[in-house]
Amino acid sequence: MAKPSFLLSFMFALLFATSGVILSAKYSNITNDQSALLALKSHITHDPHNLLATNWSTSTSVCNWIGVTCGSRHHRVVALNLSSMDLTGTIPSQLGNLSFLSWLDIHDNNFHGAIPIELAYLHRLKFLDFGNNSFDGKIPSWFGYFKKLQGLSLYLNKFIGVIPSTLGNLSKLERLSLGGNQISGRIPNSLFKCKELKFLSLYSNSLDGSIPAEIGNLTLLERLILESNYLKGEIPMSIGNMTFLNFIAVDNNDLTGVIPYSIFNISSLQVIALGLNNLSGHLIPNMFDCLPQLYYLHLGGCQLYGEIPSHIANLTFLQKLYLMDNKLTGEIPLVMGNLTSLKILDLNNNKLTGEIPLVIENLTSLQILDLSNNKLTGEIPLVIGNLTSLQYLDLGNNKLTGEIPSAIRNLTSLVVINLDANYLTVITKLYFVTQMI
Repeated sequence: MAKPSFLLSFMFALLFATSGVILSAKYSNITNDQSALLALKSHITHDPHNLLATNWSTSTSVCNWIGVTCGSRHHRVVALNLSSMDLTGTIPSQLGNLSFLSWLDIHDNNFHGAIPIELAYLHRLKFLDFGNNSFDGKIPSWFGYFKKLQGLSLYLNKFIGVIPSTLGNLSKLERLSLGGNQISGRIPNSLFKCKELKFLSLYSNSLDGSIPAEIGNLTLLERLILESNYLKGEIPMSIGNMTFLNFIAVDNNDLTGVIPYSIFNISSLQVIALGLNNLSGHLIPNMFDCLPQLYYLHLGGCQLYGEIPSHIANLTFLQKLYLMDNKLTGEIPLVMGNLTSLKILDLNNNKLTGEIPLVIENLTSLQILDLSNNKLTGEIPLVIGNLTSLQYLDLGNNKLTGEIPSAIRNLTSLVVINLDANYLTVITKLYFVTQMI
């Protein structure tokens, strides 16, 4: 048999050497990933379910470790999901060596300390969720350089400082959740360059200043949650540009002015929470005509006046209605009986007059009924005793007369009942005060 030529032998040798280099590099890279994860394991001070202690072992492939996903192409770690494992610890700088990582989720644990700057090397990140931990310090400005980032969740931690303006660089960002921290300052205008945003949550911080009109640029936004801050000024009319919005919560701030009625033209809305502000004006008749999916309406704790519009009957899916602590006048409209899905009806502390309408018996799902602190007259309707789901009934501080219907006293579902400060003629008072709902 003829011997192979020198050229052919050389080609075989070169191929073998090249393959060896590739295999060696591949082994080295996954070894780097393993080292990074073992560094994380060493920073876990409490693993109550022994999930990492028993599973993350050098005797098995990294790609088989719990919470670890490797890519099929490069066989590198592409996702790390340690959420809801009750882990306690800190994040080591070595985690930044997971250079192929695109998904990092450790939410709902007890991680603490600052986020190491070495994580800035994770330039492939698309989703980062550190929510519901105890991280502190400032939100890193270098988050704004994760060009591929689509989701950033840092809610329920102890972050301080301001929202970095660099987050406006995240052109692919769809979800930003920073609620439940100690963030201060204003909402940066740069944030409204993130045109792909669908979810924006900044609740329960110390944000001040106004809601910028540029927020209307987020035309794809579906959820806007700014409640429990110190925001001032008026609610911008531009929110009406968000035609996909299904949830708006800006309650419990210091907002003033009238409610922009452009909000009530967004037919996709399911939740409107504007209460506990200094909003004024009255409820115009047609404001409830274009909200076929609305099931939660909170306009309580403002300075609204006028009558409850009869058009409220259009909200046939409404389950929770809060109009308390306003200056509403007139009678409770009879069409309220059309809201048969109602579970909570709170009209307390207004200036409502007239009798409690008998149509209230249609509200068979009602669990909470609060009509206290008004000027209601007449007798307590017997039909309230038919509301077998009722747990909380407060008719106190009105001008009601007559006797307390025995049917109400026989409602076994009732936990709290208050009929005090009326003109009721009873021999034995009811009572109660066990727990609030």
